[in-house]
Amino acid sequence: MVIPHYAGRTVAVLGLGKTGLTAARALSMGGARVKCWDDTADRRAEAEAAGFTCVEPTPRTWSDIVACIWSPGIPHTFPKPHPAKAILDAKGIVPVCDIELLLSRCADAFTVAITGTNGKSTTTALIGHILKCAGHRVEVGGNLGTPVLDLAPLPFHGTYVLEMSSYQLELTPSLSPDVALLLNITPDHLARHGGMDGYVAAKERIFANQWQPAVAVIGQDDKHCRAMTRRVANACNADVIPVRADGEEPGGIFTLDGVLFDATARGEPREVCDLRTIPALPGAHNWQNACAAYAACRARGVHPQTIVAAMRTFPGLAHRQETVAVIDGVRFVNDSKATNAEAAEKALTCYGAVYWIAGGQAKEGGIDALKPHFKRIRHAFLIGEAAADFAKVLKAEGVPVTMAGTLEDAVSAAAVRAARDEVREPVVLLSPACASWDQFKSFEHRGDTFRALVARMETRGAAAGGGAA
Repeated sequence: MVIPHYAGRTVAVLGLGKTGLTAARALSMGGARVKCWDDTADRRAEAEAAGFTCVEPTPRTWSDIVACIWSPGIPHTFPKPHPAKAILDAKGIVPVCDIELLLSRCADAFTVAITGTNGKSTTTALIGHILKCAGHRVEVGGNLGTPVLDLAPLPFHGTYVLEMSSYQLELTPSLSPDVALLLNITPDHLARHGGMDGYVAAKERIFANQWQPAVAVIGQDDKHCRAMTRRVANACNADVIPVRADGEEPGGIFTLDGVLFDATARGEPREVCDLRTIPALPGAHNWQNACAAYAACRARGVHPQTIVAAMRTFPGLAHRQETVAVIDGVRFVNDSKATNAEAAEKALTCYGAVYWIAGGQAKEGGIDALKPHFKRIRHAFLIGEAAADFAKVLKAEGVPVTMAGTLEDAVSAAAVRAARDEVREPVVLLSPACASWDQFKSFEHRGDTFRALVARMETRGAAAGGGAA
């Protein structure tokens, strides 16, 4: 995408990750003079190799800038602002992120913005999938992974579906989404926002500039969102649609025992679909995601039957409870994104007979919080640095343990055990509750390795005359 608004003027880009480099390129193509900086030498070298000029920010070197594109990962308030922020303050320049540039470039397009502590990536991807199935012209990106300035420019009839973190919301002052979604709020990034009140305030910014006929979709499963619903409704800036994961919600979208209901019209709530029949959306946390996506797509004018049909073809997200294969009745699920106990809990609650692959670099608290769900674990296969500590906790609760050591050995042993036990609907679940860096480059690398190991097993089974369901 080309950003022409700063042609002939100087713009600073602070932070040279994917979004920073994309912003620098879009501004440069639009005729701006771009001054780049990153505190990491390797990133500066990468930017210079791409033809950009790196200039350390000082009052003198930034004397001519008229704007600054600020990477959301760089603190500008808490816990301590980057030194460049003082330079901007002296010049009266408000730092913004790349999403601000997108909104100014394609102001006529329809915008759906999604935030929340958990579930926003799945909900973003699901909304994009539904709208594409409905024949809409759609671009999906933001915090999900694709920098927004790598998306195609859209006209008024196109739709941007943008996942937005609390960091990005603080750096997008002109955001005015046609549909804004807040899924949930639990404590996260508190040091960066100066505490819980600051984090809640950052999330609430998604509704700040909405005006009728805009729509605000807000989850009702935590106290912070419920309180925010009242504030947003009292402001009368948007039509508010409450959504609830498992419990009736008058006037909103909700599920009961996994069945999605629409109660936004007068009369009795209308049954829409049974989410328990959709493999890519298991568990109550995904039911909330589905309710929110349904509300957003209805606000975009998509028919309920079209939404349901699209949900049934949703492939899910890689490394998030991703069913890799079903081999001889054993389901293999890649949940490598679960790098802490809270994330792993969501997966464990979805299955009844779990052969659990866990371990890696442990997070604070370990797996003690998962004890209420240990009864679902038929056998644990432990890998990485945390294996010994996890084994002590699991054995003390009566869970059988195999010290597998490596992911390859864990997958092989779990597959054999799951097939031998002959239990109903066995699941080999990679949901490590740990970071991956002791044995892998990233959680993606870990998940890709799991996927490859299962594929190899599937191929061997087919060659031997077995079959995959």
